[in-house]
Amino acid sequence: MSSVHAVILDLDGTLLQSNDAHAQAFVEAGQEMGLAVDFDTVRPLIGKGGDKLIPEAFGFAHDSAPGERINARKKEIFMARYLDALEPTRGARDLLLRLRDEGIRRVVATSSGEASMQRLLKQAGIDDLIEQATSASDAEASKPDPDIVQAALEKAGVPAEQVVMLGDTPYDVEAAARAGIRLIALRTGGWSDPDLQGAVAIYDDPANLLEHYAASPLG
Repeated sequence: MSSVHAVILDLDGTLLQSNDAHAQAFVEAGQEMGLAVDFDTVRPLIGKGGDKLIPEAFGFAHDSAPGERINARKKEIFMARYLDALEPTRGARDLLLRLRDEGIRRVVATSSGEASMQRLLKQAGIDDLIEQATSASDAEASKPDPDIVQAALEKAGVPAEQVVMLGDTPYDVEAAARAGIRLIALRTGGWSDPDLQGAVAIYDDPANLLEHYAASPLG
């Protein structure tokens, strides 16, 4: 029997190939407001919530008038122009099926809002395989603060030592560590292995993790 009883799952970049699209949507929203922020500035910040990304990329608070405007417009652009073309990461559904068959609880932890999260899960083809989910409304601060991971841990209902998180960014690694749980990192988010230092294991994608499941922290 595995000592892992629950897996906390990041969504964007981990189960759905959406990081580039999120970055491009921010760039286009900024351009509409006359803000010259390029893709290469925004892309490394994807994985943080808007509460942190907007001040770092655009220079104003996320809850200021321009911050709220750019965040709302970014979501509109992402949903209208990009979401329907996104693909799951390789092996995402198969991995979740294996977790289900092993009796391991599956809890999503994302900085997206509730409505966006449901559409993302459907696009990833895994909406029927998630038992619990936490979204932006469940956390005061986004990753790398641990709020969303701690909320997911509470919903999992098992001790931290029986939980592993699956993520794709350094912000996932830090958030998991601050919440006191182990993290398996995937290279699907575009980060190098040194960037993901602190993860207990690193795999190319969910399919690669599934190939090595027995020897992984999940086995």
